[in-house]
Amino acid sequence: MPVYVVFLTVSFLASIVGAICGIGGGVIIKPVLDAFGVLDVSAISFLSGCTVLAMSVYSVGRNKIAGTLSVDMSTGTPLAAGAAVGGVVGKYMFQGVRQMFENQNTVGAVQAACLMTLTLGTLIYTLKKSRIKTHYLKSVPACLAIGLFLGVLSSFLGIGGGPINLVILFYFFSMTTKVAAQNSLYIILFSQVTSLVVSVFTGTVPPVEWGILAGMVVCGVLGGITGRWFNKRMNDRMVDKLFMILMVMIIFINIYNIFYYA
Repeated sequence: MPVYVVFLTVSFLASIVGAICGIGGGVIIKPVLDAFGVLDVSAISFLSGCTVLAMSVYSVGRNKIAGTLSVDMSTGTPLAAGAAVGGVVGKYMFQGVRQMFENQNTVGAVQAACLMTLTLGTLIYTLKKSRIKTHYLKSVPACLAIGLFLGVLSSFLGIGGGPINLVILFYFFSMTTKVAAQNSLYIILFSQVTSLVVSVFTGTVPPVEWGILAGMVVCGVLGGITGRWFNKRMNDRMVDKLFMILMVMIIFINIYNIFYYA
């Protein structure tokens, strides 16, 4: 029971932050739950992905209904389409890496190392972004390629999206923090849907307790509701500060996980 409470609490709090910053929440859920070492890394990836999917479905759907969805469909749709394909590719990449190592802890170490590297790069970019010239891409092929890259990372790492989404949207599309957050959740939604569908139809859903899955999905939705409420009351500067604090925390958690699984 204490483990269940931890899983649900982490899912709820991570989904709040994920909805505020547009990072999905999986970038917090995955490394934190990995650190407890009570489930296989593939099970954690699946639970994290489902939680993030539930949160993103609510957040994107609610903003769409309310007419507050800040997604330019001319770029957002090809980004999402690329992410959908990337979700499939990333899932197969993860299965391939699992088969390479007999010890599944090694897979956890690989994921933690990749996530730490990406998070560190994201933090450095965020600290220096005011001095970095950004772009505004409109090319559909470029958007598809970028979406593919983000979808692969999202699915392979089991994080749903993560901070790299925001950096890409800042740099290539000159988005403000809150607009990037909404676009990131839109991309995450498509990558996670395809990743889940592939897992179901290929029979690669890892063994999980369905009670925990249902509880985490509910917490994902509740976190999305709460995070949306906070996001409406926060400006870009406040979101940036929260984002950077999280990056530091995630880096240290992943350093711990690398040594734990190695």
